[in-house]
Amino acid sequence: MAKHLTVKEKEIESFEKMKKTFGALSSEFHYKNSMAAPKMVKVILNVGTGTAVKKDKNKNDAIAERLAKITGQKSALRGAKQSIASFKVRQGDPIGVIVTLRGKRMYAFLEKLINVALPRTKDFRGINPGAVDNVGNLTIGVKEHTIFPETADEDIRDIFGLSITLVSTAKNKEEGKTFFELIGVPFKKEEDTKKK
Repeated sequence: MAKHLTVKEKEIESFEKMKKTFGALSSEFHYKNSMAAPKMVKVILNVGTGTAVKKDKNKNDAIAERLAKITGQKSALRGAKQSIASFKVRQGDPIGVIVTLRGKRMYAFLEKLINVALPRTKDFRGINPGAVDNVGNLTIGVKEHTIFPETADEDIRDIFGLSITLVSTAKNKEEGKTFFELIGVPFKKEEDTKKK
């Protein structure tokens, strides 16, 4: 049975994690105190449904329901920012579904993503280190949502892809990459990326 932590115990646990991150990174990046070390801010899951909604009115609802299963949080519809005649899209038409995770849910999802979902991906050899952007955030593209155990038994016809963005307080690409490696994100080895 899972042990439920009090607010104080959670604070102590997160402080211990922060100290560990600080200790591992301070030798390389010369931080003056533990508050300067990078930490996770949020995780954003985004699915673009585009014009497929015109054919199937329930597509957004089905995707929202599956994202809720995966994340444990209700998703929000996102509308088009502007009208595009060639795509037959009007401003405000729902063209995507988004979920933003913070705090306890964010850490639970991260653990599931790193330890369960990514290893279940077909031919997975690690995430390209180039996926970390210049402000220290990591964006991962997932081709099939069925890598998550909650949705593995679903109908093969309704598979969709999603993008997952891990937002951290890292200041640059090198700091972000080192931080994500430290929290367990499996990057490709240098030799594999050089071969390609």
